[in-house]
Amino acid sequence: MILSMTGYASQEYNTANGVLIIELCSVNHRYLELQLKLDDNLRSFEASVREQVQAKLGRGKVDCRLSVVRNNALEGPLTLNHSVLQQIAESTKEAGQYFPHTQPVNMLEILQMPGVMSAQAFDNDALEADLKTTLATVLNELIAAKAREGEKLKAIILDRLQAVEGLVAKVKPMMPNLVKQYQDKLTAKLHEAHASNDDERIRQEIVLFAQRIDVDEELVRLSSHIAEVKRILNDKAAAGKRLDFLMQEMNREANTLGSKSVAIETSQISMELKVLIEQMREQMMNIE
Repeated sequence: MILSMTGYASQEYNTANGVLIIELCSVNHRYLELQLKLDDNLRSFEASVREQVQAKLGRGKVDCRLSVVRNNALEGPLTLNHSVLQQIAESTKEAGQYFPHTQPVNMLEILQMPGVMSAQAFDNDALEADLKTTLATVLNELIAAKAREGEKLKAIILDRLQAVEGLVAKVKPMMPNLVKQYQDKLTAKLHEAHASNDDERIRQEIVLFAQRIDVDEELVRLSSHIAEVKRILNDKAAAGKRLDFLMQEMNREANTLGSKSVAIETSQISMELKVLIEQMREQMMNIE
């Protein structure tokens, strides 16, 4: 199954501790880069969240946002944190010695200070269980979204691959006629060289001819790479890096085909091959 590195999934889940909100967003990247953004109530679960995500995803830059919002009905009565109040009172008294003419302390502002009012504590065990269950669901949704996007990428790649296959099939029957045409030109040159008794030029032309017309290996390797791309696209393992390597190899064969070209037709086919290979490579950069 081909998975894209691009995907998005989110879910809100009502728990006994409040509404658990999880959001996952993934884009392409060379390796797995996980960025976690957890609110303070979930901070203690960061290690387990990271482990759970890494077990499911292979590559991509993944933003993971998790938060829990308490319902008013679940919050219960707020209580004063006397130790924090004591610290504030002592600090205010000490500071008042330096600023005797300041206004009296506003009690409402004191109550709004962080840590002064405490809500009912979370049930961490229940919250962790709900977090794992919900995160597993969102991860499955993300993978399903990546799979749908992967099918689209696969269809594009197979379309380009079919065009590459057509060009390879097209160039094979052309080669005998192209070789004969080039051979006729070479024969004429050899006659000219022979007339001038230039044996060194004859040898150079023969070597050049042998090097330029032999493209059978390139065409065979291109056909082999095409078959391997198809196999990988239907494989269940991670495919992105293997496909990228094959595109490099196919581009090398297309370049060699162009450098050995003995006619405009094969030069044009070499250029078309390189364009198609680059188009496939652009799509493969998004595959996990």
